[in-house]
Amino acid sequence: MSETQLFVKPPLLKTFLQALFQQTGMPVDDAAYSAQALVTTNLWGIDSHGVLRTPIYVQRLRTGAVNPRPNMRITGNDRALQLMDGDNGLGFVVGRAAMEQAINLARRFSIGAVGVVDSNHFGAAGLYARLAADQEMIGIVLTNVRPNMVAPGGSRPISGNNPLAIGAPTYGEFPFVLDISMSNAAGGKILLARQKGEKIPFDWATDRHGRPTDDPHEGFAGFLLPVGGHKGLGLSYAIDLLCGLLTGGAFQHDLRSMYAQPDDPSLTGHFMLVINPQAFLSKEALRQRLSDFYGTIHASPMWDRDQKMMIPGELEHQTAVERGRSGIPLSQSLVAELRTLGQDVGIEAPF
Repeated sequence: MSETQLFVKPPLLKTFLQALFQQTGMPVDDAAYSAQALVTTNLWGIDSHGVLRTPIYVQRLRTGAVNPRPNMRITGNDRALQLMDGDNGLGFVVGRAAMEQAINLARRFSIGAVGVVDSNHFGAAGLYARLAADQEMIGIVLTNVRPNMVAPGGSRPISGNNPLAIGAPTYGEFPFVLDISMSNAAGGKILLARQKGEKIPFDWATDRHGRPTDDPHEGFAGFLLPVGGHKGLGLSYAIDLLCGLLTGGAFQHDLRSMYAQPDDPSLTGHFMLVINPQAFLSKEALRQRLSDFYGTIHASPMWDRDQKMMIPGELEHQTAVERGRSGIPLSQSLVAELRTLGQDVGIEAPF
């Protein structure tokens, strides 16, 4: 049976989360961005990567597994391609810095790429792709994860469900943002199902022996299954090549899991690629061609006439508008966990 949910207004939630992050020693700006990133992710309806993750982030910051005040620096530089050391910072902080640097490079060279080593889990990859889209550029975001996914028929994890996000402008109410991982479902969705007391589909995860399961407890303790079989698995290999192997950072089993190894730095790698489309087209031509492109998608007929074709990012926009009015739904168990987290550091939850 699913838990009763409490609806919390986004500004109240953001203020509370920011206070929690500041209590760990994070600077005000970094704490504010990290809090807003979590709230924004929930507003989009991506609850698996939103506020649900707060307890583990705060725990790791408080124990020193994650550096609350990283000294991020460029350690390799060849014009439009740079390498950044994240100094074990919280992924939100490092991810934003890397994407902003890639955007600056794209302004100068029309293309910019930043590889990142020594970071941590950065939430939803779409957050950073959207930063590029908001600057009228195209952003491609990759990150690697400790192997948590089995090959079809495999009994041990071979690669991570390494996320990929692509953002592009629309010159409309919301940008194009595709955000996917290479598993059929993100681990956060299994965690969310476990918290709600719900079953999971059999093609989401396996138990510890590689056998498909509908039990979220076994699935979270076991392994994920790749989307599209060998296609998702192959893409996960390619992402780890770019984020870990080629940057000189950690890859495959050298990475750490923030849940299984909460006291260890994750050594996560990211790769940000930004393209300035005005190197090819004028702004006016780009706007018109994008309008034609998205218009064709929207005009595509559906067999259910009450439905319409949407572009990536559109459903998230609609959900954000609705949740901005009604509040963000949080399970009672998560609310209790957040209240306890606040009490531990002397912060009262405003919900």
